[in-house]
Amino acid sequence: MSKAWRLVALLSVTATASYLCRVNVSVTSVMMMRELGLSQEAMGRIFSAFLLGYALCQIPGGMLADRFGAARVLGWAALAWVAATLWIAGAGAVLPMILAGRLLLGIAESPTFPAAARAIAAWIPAAQRGRANGFVIAAIGLGSAIAPPLLSFVMVRWGWRTALLVSAVPALAVAAAWMIVRPPATNEPATAVSAAKGLPRSRSFILLTISYTLQGYVGYIFVYWFFLYLVDVRHFDLMKSALLGAMPWLLSIVSIPLGGWLHDRFPHHRRLIPMIGLAGSGILIAAGAHTANAVFAVVCLALATALVLSVEGPFWATMTTIAGPRSGAAGGLMNMGSNLGGFISPALTPILATWLGWESALLVSAVLAIIAGALWFWIAPATDPETPATSVQTQPAA
Repeated sequence: MSKAWRLVALLSVTATASYLCRVNVSVTSVMMMRELGLSQEAMGRIFSAFLLGYALCQIPGGMLADRFGAARVLGWAALAWVAATLWIAGAGAVLPMILAGRLLLGIAESPTFPAAARAIAAWIPAAQRGRANGFVIAAIGLGSAIAPPLLSFVMVRWGWRTALLVSAVPALAVAAAWMIVRPPATNEPATAVSAAKGLPRSRSFILLTISYTLQGYVGYIFVYWFFLYLVDVRHFDLMKSALLGAMPWLLSIVSIPLGGWLHDRFPHHRRLIPMIGLAGSGILIAAGAHTANAVFAVVCLALATALVLSVEGPFWATMTTIAGPRSGAAGGLMNMGSNLGGFISPALTPILATWLGWESALLVSAVLAIIAGALWFWIAPATDPETPATSVQTQPAA
């Protein structure tokens, strides 16, 4: 394995560590509410505080990666995750302190994926960036799968504060790793590094960001509402819902790298990967919402989630090709759009379900998924060959 791909593996571990710190409060919320006397509304504000800081600082976080390099920024960021988690664990029963800690954690985690995209743009040849991005983003599913059993085990035995501290240990290890690694030479052309500053303004980048925003709207429905949908609408018991609720994320561990591999394997048909993934997801959502068979609904919706997440690699790889040395800031803007979509959908979906019913609420997301796929008709995908060796810089990545 080359040095660049070893660092891609470290980027994947970093993504897993970031998700452990991100979702730890979701796991410990039951004990926190009981011990601190917090209401569901208060916990909702705690959850939202992270997303606010995370979404608003995507572009500044990406700009830092463009300016100082991904390795340095990720090392600083991981140390900040540890500090924010320690702050929350020691906050006591003071709600404003917990809110401040989660807000700071969101700000600290904002460079994670823009910096990873910047690193991949600098270290990995264009023909391999789909699978590289796919591996990094697939680590989200791993972090989401590890957190509930690990932190629940610790929480039951030693309390929720200890569980929070345990969740920060991988972040501390990641911070140490980034402090000592030396990035490889960049794969970008020497002329590209001195390209114009700012964000790309091409039609392809604008449509890419809109499509990713719609994809975020659809994806976050399954993050927040799939379990409750299984219990309240499809009437599975809690244990079956817990098992079935893991299906989309287990499938995503396969589907996300697969989408990136297909993007790289078929360079002249790259548009088809997100078109098929997003449109197929919309069709499956519509089928799952409409059927009266609860088991068939679960299968359809789980496959829909896997498909909507399978396009992550193509999105990020296409962004890096469009943005080049501005991939940090551009990735921040694109990811901010996804998180804004994710901010809207968890709140809007239950309102639509109350007014129109769950089938109609899910049909809205199905239509948006199909629109997100259709936008790729006008997005110029990355079809360029690998950068020739004669145009590769020899200095370390910025």
